[in-house]
Amino acid sequence: MLQYIIVCPLAFLAGFVDSIAGGGGLISLPAYIFAGIPIHFAIGTNKMSSCMGTIISTYRYAKDGYIKLKLGLLSAACALIGSPIGATLSLKISDRYFKILMLFILPITAFYVVNKSSLRDNKETLINYKTYAICMTIAFLVGIYDGFYGPGTGTFLILLLTGIAKLSLNTAAGTTKAINLASNISGLITFVISGKVILILGLVAGIFSILGNYMGAGYFTKSGVKVVRPVIIIVVAIFFVKILLEIF
Repeated sequence: MLQYIIVCPLAFLAGFVDSIAGGGGLISLPAYIFAGIPIHFAIGTNKMSSCMGTIISTYRYAKDGYIKLKLGLLSAACALIGSPIGATLSLKISDRYFKILMLFILPITAFYVVNKSSLRDNKETLINYKTYAICMTIAFLVGIYDGFYGPGTGTFLILLLTGIAKLSLNTAAGTTKAINLASNISGLITFVISGKVILILGLVAGIFSILGNYMGAGYFTKSGVKVVRPVIIIVVAIFFVKILLEIF
């Protein structure tokens, strides 16, 4: 019962944050570990609850017209190609080197988000072949990152899709959800097959994740960039502290 008391409220919070700006795993995964669940079971069970929540937020974003079907499907496919590459690299290279690199990348990311000229809600424009190419490349590269390490994937996707691909914030958020859903389902299947998922806990926590994602997606619809910027800053700060603790 103590595990449920610890995990479920934080799964709700993680779902709420993740549906707005990504990075929910920085909250939910430590919750499973703090509840005394072995690391591989924690990762697998977290995948299950997160996947349940992401399905709901993806549906709500699609319902509100934020997901361009062709763009979302092609980007998700590229992420699925990149993710196994990253997973393979992670087996050969120590993630310590990557974490050290992130200590330099994250402050730059935070500065970019704080800058008022960044993270603008770009005007919706016609999506052309160049847009497809940029989005698919971003999805592939971030997919490699997700397979190699993972935390903050959704946050990086939103920043790159708005900053480089010049998507509107709504379309970037919707495309991010499509990519994350594909990646989560792929990862969940792997953990289920390997027997590393605590089904009952995952299902109950998944209900809380669904509630968090549903409310967060609704909040995003109303507030847009006003709520995304502070949430991303909080996620990046948590991520930075997490990496510091893991390295030192």
